Amino acid sequence: MTSTATSPTPRRRALKSLAVLGLAGSAGGLLALAGCSRGDRPAATASAPAVVGSAGEKVAFKYPDNPSFDLIYLADQLGYFEGTNTRPQYVGKIAAPQIIPLVGTGEIDFGARMVPLVISAIASGADLKVVAAGGKTLQEAPHMKYFVRKDSGIRTPKDLEGKTVGFNSFGACAEFVTKKFLREKGVDVTKINFLVVPDDQAEQTLVTGNTDLAIIHAPFSGRADNAQQLVRLWSDYDLDGGLGGMAPYSAHGRFIREHPEATRDVVTALAKAANWVNANPEEARQLTAKRINMALENVDRFAYVDDLVVTEPPIQYYIDILQSEGKLAPGKVGVKQVYTNEFNPYA
Repeated sequence: MTSTATSPTPRRRALKSLAVLGLAGSAGGLLALAGCSRGDRPAATASAPAVVGSAGEKVAFKYPDNPSFDLIYLADQLGYFEGTNTRPQYVGKIAAPQIIPLVGTGEIDFGARMVPLVISAIASGADLKVVAAGGKTLQEAPHMKYFVRKDSGIRTPKDLEGKTVGFNSFGACAEFVTKKFLREKGVDVTKINFLVVPDDQAEQTLVTGNTDLAIIHAPFSGRADNAQQLVRLWSDYDLDGGLGGMAPYSAHGRFIREHPEATRDVVTALAKAANWVNANPEEARQLTAKRINMALENVDRFAYVDDLVVTEPPIQYYIDILQSEGKLAPGKVGVKQVYTNEFNPYA
């Protein structure tokens, strides 16, 4: 999809396009934040390299077309690729756990998923790098929230021993942030059953008793906050002050090397879109509600790192966790191998 809005300001273009964004599966849709797993089956993706032409021709970067909220789609809708030679080429739905592996092989050129997945991919030899910081956790806008049934009797971390915890995927923030926190509280995590449940199904799975605690990401966490049967225990801000909430954008190494200007175009558009969301949180919530067909009062907001400039503490945080979990050999991956701010004009 390329932006076709003609209104004089980006905000007016975006708001006039609400109806377009509400069409499920449309090319103008918004992709889920990288930390949030969807249950979608992946579509076949083209494995050819990005389009390369002579000077002045467009460079197309391959990107998933998933039905939720993402800055690439928002940047496209706001017209932030206009005036550049770079455009997104949407390749169909891709299940969240497959996004980083496909970026690592170059089957897609960019993808948004949590830091530990990127670190693990790099450790296994994948050719990719974080190029923009993405989402962040605020006290008023957590990355994920923790819910139990009001009648469950679960109120402390220790109460979770022998219980079932539902989260969106292994290997990402929900697993590692939670296990770190629980161990610090003296919980034997081997006595907890961890079950993968997509965020949009987590609330109902908890209500029906199939899980005892649900870890739910925005925007779906807002619906659980309003569910009468449930109570929120914590957010990830309570667990680590938001250190683990950075949900960055990564790019395939070949694309970066062959298309440095296009990489800069993408990172610049992402940063502009992120700053727009931070400045217009309610309008961004409206876009999200329309896209996922959810009542506005149930939609949690997103927050993004200012200018999407990557900092090292969130990356080192996950390197340390992966090493402590026995998932990463000490010294296997250094923090500077994981990211670059070279293509961010605001860095």
